Amino acid sequence: MICPKCKKNDTRVLDSRETDSHKAVRRRRECEDCKHRFTTFERPEITKFLVVKKDGARESYDREKVEKGIWKACEKRKVTEEQVTKFINELEEKWSGMGKEVPSKAIGEGIMEALKSLDEVAYIRFASVYRQFRDIDTFKKELQKLANKS
Repeated sequence: MICPKCKKNDTRVLDSRETDSHKAVRRRRECEDCKHRFTTFERPEITKFLVVKKDGARESYDREKVEKGIWKACEKRKVTEEQVTKFINELEEKWSGMGKEVPSKAIGEGIMEALKSLDEVAYIRFASVYRQFRDIDTFKKELQKLANKS
């Protein structure tokens, strides 16, 4: 493993353990050269699949893109990295079981459902972008649906 600080390839594992979701292994590492400590997560590579966009275009699934959108919605909220990693892992397992091509709608709706149970503000933020709320009335309707389910 390459040290993120000095870029040397001499690191050693100090501690290894499975994450709570048992989908990844968390490792604490130390650079032999500069003594910088850092954490890595190892998880099995998911089956590759294509995302079928609304217009029919296809693109490779990109976990980083999904994660970036989720973190944007969770900004300044009390959501942990472990919570996000866990639900992305669970969603990816579900999506990869859908076949070689997964509709973007399944991905967006899956993320919204996971966010709804994790943090309602993050859910509303994500939904407002995903569903392209055009005006305040659309926003109010979504908030009302959320309030009625509580």
